[in-house]
This record gives sequence, structure tokens and C-alpha cells, in this order.
Amino acid sequence: MGQMVATGAMAMCTFGAAPGTLSVTSQTICLADSRPAATIQDCQTANITPFGMCSSLANPAVASATAAAMGALTPQPCTLVAAGTWIPTKPTVLINGKPCLTSDCKLTCSYGGVISITSPGQVKATVT
Repeated sequence: MGQMVATGAMAMCTFGAAPGTLSVTSQTICLADSRPAATIQDCQTANITPFGMCSSLANPAVASATAAAMGALTPQPCTLVAAGTWIPTKPTVLINGKPCLTSDCKLTCSYGGVISITSPGQVKATVT
């Protein structure tokens, strides 16, 4: 059972060094704990702040810096490149025709990281 995610939620990437914050831009009608509730479409750079430094060698900036450092892993600033939308776990719960984002959803970055919700941004709405 996951909690509905809202603006202000915190997320983390497996290759990131710091948490990112989610902001909702996909809709403004449905609120969770007085904040806009997220849908699986809130997955772009406009929605999620960077995760600090990225350590994925699939990231061209990290690969280049690592090669220049003679193979020593050299993390570079995160540039989220979402590989699609969040994977919905409750696809039948819709907000304006889009599946809602719950705390157990995952998002894949094109550079190999898996992004998960660490804090849903609200504590009142649970989706079962």
C-alpha cells in the first residue's frame, strides 16, 4: 500500500549523491494534504531537482571525467534524463485521466539510475 505523492516529496536516485525534490506540474485540481497530487507524468527535469553528483559511468559527463582521471571514478553534476514515466503501481487510480504517483512507484534514468520516493510530501492520503 503506497501513499499518494504530492508537491514537496523527496526522491533519491541509486547513482545520485543527494535527494531531489518533486514539484507537480501535470495537474492542479486534485490535492493531497493541501498540496497538488502527482501523477506518473511528473517525471521531467522541471519536476525533479537534480540528485547532486552522479556516479553512473553511463552518464557521458561522468565517463569523460573518469577517463580524464585515468580511470578513477569522477562523479559529475546530475542531469536527469527520464527513460519514460514513473512506473505506476496503482494504474486504476486516476487523476485527470492519468495514473496517480504513489510512494512505491519507480522511475528509470537513461543513465541507469533507479529513482524512488523516499518521502511522499504528505501523510494523509493512502492509496490501496
